[in-house]
Amino acid sequence: MSKKLFVGNLDWNTSEEELKSLFAGLGEIEEAIIITDHSGRSKGFGFVTYRNAEDADKAIAELEGHQLGGRNIAVSEARPPKPRDERRY
Repeated sequence: MSKKLFVGNLDWNTSEEELKSLFAGLGEIEEAIIITDHSGRSKGFGFVTYRNAEDADKAIAELEGHQLGGRNIAVSEARPPKPRDERRY
């Protein structure tokens, strides 16, 4: 079963290919994406989805605090998004 990881504290210049390359060395990934704002600029975080949970757990253990693009990245299991308040504009 697949497992999605949150990857935070990314340098704004980190590409999805760099992210994918780093995480692919620890198992088979389904996707690696960096979240961007409306202008296309990175928000400094992304997600990596592994095909199996064991590889994802290994990636958390090995890459938490790893340096990428001059920054120590944060790696953890992704949590479901919180529901948005419908009254916010």
